[in-house]
Amino acid sequence: MQAISVHEPGDADKLVWNEVADPTPGAGQLLVSVVAAGVNYIDTYHRRGIYPLGTPFTPGLEGSGIVEAVGDGVTDFAPGDRVAWTDQLGSYAEKVAINADRAVLVPADFSLMNAAAMMLQGVTAHYLATDTFHLESGHRCLIHAGAGGVGRLLIQLARRAGAEVFTTVSSPEKAALASAAGATHVINYEDQDFVEAVEQIAGDRSLDVVYDGVGAATFEKGLMLLKPRGLMALFGQSSGVVPPFDLGALARLGSLYITRPTMGSYIATRSEFQARCDALFSLIENGELELTIDRTMPLSEAAAAHRALEGRETAGKVLLVP
Repeated sequence: MQAISVHEPGDADKLVWNEVADPTPGAGQLLVSVVAAGVNYIDTYHRRGIYPLGTPFTPGLEGSGIVEAVGDGVTDFAPGDRVAWTDQLGSYAEKVAINADRAVLVPADFSLMNAAAMMLQGVTAHYLATDTFHLESGHRCLIHAGAGGVGRLLIQLARRAGAEVFTTVSSPEKAALASAAGATHVINYEDQDFVEAVEQIAGDRSLDVVYDGVGAATFEKGLMLLKPRGLMALFGQSSGVVPPFDLGALARLGSLYITRPTMGSYIATRSEFQARCDALFSLIENGELELTIDRTMPLSEAAAAHRALEGRETAGKVLLVP
């Protein structure tokens, strides 16, 4: 089959379109013909070696497709099933073998393209809004990169919970997208300092939680906006890794909390994973949560997809189609 491989860490040119052996499903696994694979920032971290993996490897942690075969011990899936998955490496390929406990059946009237777009970013937004910090009416939150895939979903979930949402974007076009998602206050960080902008609207130290997927460029400034005992949820690092930090500053700023959540910890059990996916399927089907697919590209053009993502050219989900 054809797949994308990474033979050594580096820039997007290290994503090589080549022929590899077809996978076979082991015990507890599904062999799936891929319909669409999602592109996420974590894929660029794998490619660059920020999160090191043994080489060669095929990147991609999510997708959707049709089950071709099942391994020993699999009873909940059968050939022909429409499935989506996340937290499984190897999705940038025509076929992938995935653990059945990281796959879900896709409802009959739910498109496989939307299912691929929903998985990693949707589950991330869901656990951030419901468990990392359980948003409720009256809370104030800041969501960085509000026009991105996670950002727009998180804005919608936060507003649905009744929270007042501040968000940052990098252009007027992205500001319009974040506003359309329901953000209460949209800040273009190219035009104004986001700390000053939040303080002008809400006063000093006014936020209950900051959702930061940007990292080095925003982390310490975001702490200055949190009310005493507020929470910094650092869930990504698109601008770079946060440098070593003096935890004593948390005391001086009012007993702040910091967490570095990862999706695996929030879908640790099959029941929790299924419940999050069921909630997302329902919200999307009922029109209460809107997915945005920015673009679809041939799988062979994965390098161009990574360049677009890292160049902040996208606003919504990027899908690769074999």
